Amino acid sequence: MFQSIKLNSRLAAAAFGALAIGTVAFSASAAAAPLVPFPFILTPPTEAAPPPVQQMPQVQEEERTTVLPARLRRQVVAYPTREAPGTIIIDTPHTYLYLVLGNGQAMRYGIGVGRDGFTWSGTQTITKKAEWPDWTPPPEMIARQPYLPRHMAGGPGNPLGARAMYLGGTVYRIHGTNAPETIGTRVSSGCLRLTNEDVSDLYSRVGVGTKVIVLPMTDRRADLGSAVR
Repeated sequence: MFQSIKLNSRLAAAAFGALAIGTVAFSASAAAAPLVPFPFILTPPTEAAPPPVQQMPQVQEEERTTVLPARLRRQVVAYPTREAPGTIIIDTPHTYLYLVLGNGQAMRYGIGVGRDGFTWSGTQTITKKAEWPDWTPPPEMIARQPYLPRHMAGGPGNPLGARAMYLGGTVYRIHGTNAPETIGTRVSSGCLRLTNEDVSDLYSRVGVGTKVIVLPMTDRRADLGSAVR
């Protein structure tokens, strides 16, 4: 046993000697080698990503487009009459305007007419035409509706729409509208309204002096206008 302990002591001493020699060798080689700086890289602090840019909603100008029922769309129809070509006939009960073409035909337009108590009848002539007309409500209209403007320049927002044809010395007009959904209804104070597209078409076909016949609401004759195929 004593010999075993003595042997182990010798082994430990040998191991310690080897370790010391290795340390000295490493120190010598380290001293001989040039100093190389540690590759330390500075990383900039991480910045939070900026919040996404909020896109403002695009406000589009409202387009008031209305698809009219088939009967109210502009069309050439059969319309027997003794009136001369170029005459305008207002069929108040059926909310139609006929432009007589001759040969038993007419161009038919859907219109809006006067509301209850504001329809009228008779014969007039077109005495004036205007594109994008100004609107000056007559005194009697302002008396009924005091909130109305005293004057409004012509334009897309004007109630008279794109065109107007003035009837005699009356306050009534055939005009366009910025509310096409009212075509085929009884809504006005006596004026006769068409869509802006239709009133522009009619405007191009008639002139000052055109005869206009407005049938009364009580005229319940059958609708004579059948589409020409």
